Amino acid sequence: MGGFFGAVLKGDAISDVFFGTDYHSHLGTRRAGIAAYDTELGMQRKIHSIQNSPFRTKFEHIFEETKGNAAIGCISDYDPQPLLVRSRHGSCAICFVGAINNAEELINHYLTNNSGQFLSMNGGGINNTELVAALINQKESFVDGIKFAQEQIDGSASIIILTEKGKIIAARDKLGRLPVLIGKREDGFCASFESFAYQKLGFEDYKELGPAEIVKLTADSCTVLSEPEEEMRICSFLWSYYGYPTSSYEGVNVEVMRCRNGELLAEQDRKNGVAQDIDSVAGVPDSGVPHAIGYANNSAAPYARPFIKYTPTWSRSFTPTKQTERVQVAKMKQVPVPELIKDKKLLFVDDSIVRGTQLKETVEFLYNNGAKEVHIRSACPPIMYSCKYLNFSRSNGDLDLIARKTILELEGEEGSKHIEEYADATTERGKKLRDAICKKMNFTSLEFQSLEGIIKAIGLPKCKLCTYCWNGKE
Repeated sequence: MGGFFGAVLKGDAISDVFFGTDYHSHLGTRRAGIAAYDTELGMQRKIHSIQNSPFRTKFEHIFEETKGNAAIGCISDYDPQPLLVRSRHGSCAICFVGAINNAEELINHYLTNNSGQFLSMNGGGINNTELVAALINQKESFVDGIKFAQEQIDGSASIIILTEKGKIIAARDKLGRLPVLIGKREDGFCASFESFAYQKLGFEDYKELGPAEIVKLTADSCTVLSEPEEEMRICSFLWSYYGYPTSSYEGVNVEVMRCRNGELLAEQDRKNGVAQDIDSVAGVPDSGVPHAIGYANNSAAPYARPFIKYTPTWSRSFTPTKQTERVQVAKMKQVPVPELIKDKKLLFVDDSIVRGTQLKETVEFLYNNGAKEVHIRSACPPIMYSCKYLNFSRSNGDLDLIARKTILELEGEEGSKHIEEYADATTERGKKLRDAICKKMNFTSLEFQSLEGIIKAIGLPKCKLCTYCWNGKE
């Protein structure tokens, strides 16, 4: 995943872009960068790894190192960004967030037809942002180039460009899979993924870009360069998992949605007559917490925190890329409250269950501290397909997913023909899936939010939401 923030102001923009980019740190843990434009210094750029330390510590000298009234910043889980590019459109800095599934095809086509070249990274791959820049450069203008790039890319592409004239061009993905919002202040405009990022900096909501919409920002104006399209497939996981609680997308606040989603989960359990004698409800921190609060508010059980996540030295920014290391860090973070665990029947709500590795460790941790029962609820449906639009999950393939892996164990290859049945808790296959995962993970009981339930919790029309990871439908 990743996120970007850019601002064009009448005064220096570095401070706003520093804090605005930092507010996107929950979207990526690998690299970050800032580019700025100044009439005297021209384009400037800094890129740092944030794998072992948070954004702010790597960029704390940015105020002395760069200056300019226009700047963009990016948090990335993948390629170093922003890139400085010199093309037919002049010099610019560019950031891209999304996924390119047909990168090799596009690279080969470009090399064959344009006699160009790409800088090779370790392992022989190329920076996908450079590929996006090359696609844009094939057309006569930034606008036509962005449209061309988005049409050619199988996946998604939200793009922000800082031009050599100190203007910003921001473009939302053609199907709006991620949000891009514009903020306005008396001294200029900004573009951001997260609304709270600019609100904390004194900007007010100006507009949310529609799918495929492209705008140009100056200190005095926000000009629409390409009108929005009607068709939208915004990622549902924004609300369930990786969106920040204080943000709103398409008018729907994340925290409010999560509480509403938890209420629906509790309503479902009450209707089915399960897990009605539990001692407390808890959330798997952090994003599972509001789902659990909603569940507790709509059940007879109180909300509690049987364990606390230790974050002073193990914050989100320190999440390792290797699964074994992530499990070890997860163990280090969990500090129990024995009085709330021993001999208790606990129900935990998690935002999702992807591989289940860390959740299994959490459940073992609870039993080792004396828990009598541990019921698990997932705030979204079983994840059946790896995301191919945003790369927000670290799964290398569908069989890394615990639901698909369990289906294969239950029924072999035949099971892949009955994914819809396995997702449905009311079918025999659906019941077998949940029972098998319970035995494997040592859960007392397990249930997932239904697809209909999470759509209801979000409150947008189903046709506007991307639900690919749950039902495989684009």
